[in-house]
Amino acid sequence: MSKEAKMMDIFSAQLKTVTPSPIHTFSEAVDHVPNILKLTIGEPDFNVPEHIKQAAVAAISSDDSHYSVSAGTLALRQAASQFLKRHYDLNYRATTDILITIGATEALYVVLASILDENDEILIPTPAYPVYAQMTRINGGQPVLIDVSDDDFVLTPEKLKQTIATHHHIKAIIINNPSNPTGITYSETQIKALVSVLKDTNILIISDEIYSELTYNGQHESIARYLPEQTVVINGVSKAYAMTGYRIGVLAGPTLLINEFNKVHSFIIMTPSNPAMAAAKVAFSSQESLVSTAKMKQDYQHRRDYLVKALKQLEFECIVPNGAFYVFAKVPDDFIQDDVAFANDLVDKVQLAVVAGAGFGPGGAGYIRVSYAAAMSKLEEAVARLTCYAGIIRK
Repeated sequence: MSKEAKMMDIFSAQLKTVTPSPIHTFSEAVDHVPNILKLTIGEPDFNVPEHIKQAAVAAISSDDSHYSVSAGTLALRQAASQFLKRHYDLNYRATTDILITIGATEALYVVLASILDENDEILIPTPAYPVYAQMTRINGGQPVLIDVSDDDFVLTPEKLKQTIATHHHIKAIIINNPSNPTGITYSETQIKALVSVLKDTNILIISDEIYSELTYNGQHESIARYLPEQTVVINGVSKAYAMTGYRIGVLAGPTLLINEFNKVHSFIIMTPSNPAMAAAKVAFSSQESLVSTAKMKQDYQHRRDYLVKALKQLEFECIVPNGAFYVFAKVPDDFIQDDVAFANDLVDKVQLAVVAGAGFGPGGAGYIRVSYAAAMSKLEEAVARLTCYAGIIRK
């Protein structure tokens, strides 16, 4: 055995249970394909609005280049506090209840690293963003995957009760609203039904609301409004303001919890980037940002409507997503039913890349996730290629 092979023994038992992201692995694997059209990654195709970019430039020009505090600048925490209050009627004090993180991903990691002991359980309604389960495993926990595909991809109070009754080491539940990959959103009635189950437990609710501003019909409802003492909210600027590369997230919750989370957070990252925080402050607080996000959302909705109609005409089954920028579509019966094989066949035959649903956990097999965070011209070309594929299969 080579020295390099022997060195593989250094890795933790937890890491050995972790698999790479199926989204990024597949997306990167098809990069070499000539003329490939990718609708794989969940990243806005818009540029960062100019007024937000200028805030970062101004911070750099004024030599804002020294350490901030680990929780993030007070100015940004105040802007985040006001944003959460103004948009979702959530009450978090800037000085004690909010941490600024390196994207929503670090916020999630901080929470899981803070609460998990070996074999503790995290409830995850699936299909779900693969990071949830893998990050649970990295931190020594056990993901409990709850298939909600038979309930229009919404976790019901009945299914939640059944799961709680049969699992005895539950530390938290992750609720993604709006959802990646399905685009579903929870109504006030649905949230209150879950609250009625969770309120008599000590299960922490991790509410991932990174897509909250991209809710198309009705207002986004945060579960933190109804059970604030038991909930931590994850949000940020990546999706609503097309700022994925700025890596600014928000973790908000009760003071006692935030104090503990900050212990882990401060040792992981020391402080976020000052220019990025300056830009995020403007994103959260300016009237121009509201206009920019409204325009992006309007474009996303137009793309969604086009894509859903086109997919249904090609005999894909899908629920019209009310949030985020994905369509989760069931592969037609006369196509390859193994969704991973189907996704690869699409690449081979028409150079179109979408994400196989199986990677999102139980309930995802037989589906594909199609991102419409892409220009209409790309979506039209994607539909043309999918139509060509259908013609090849159905000839």
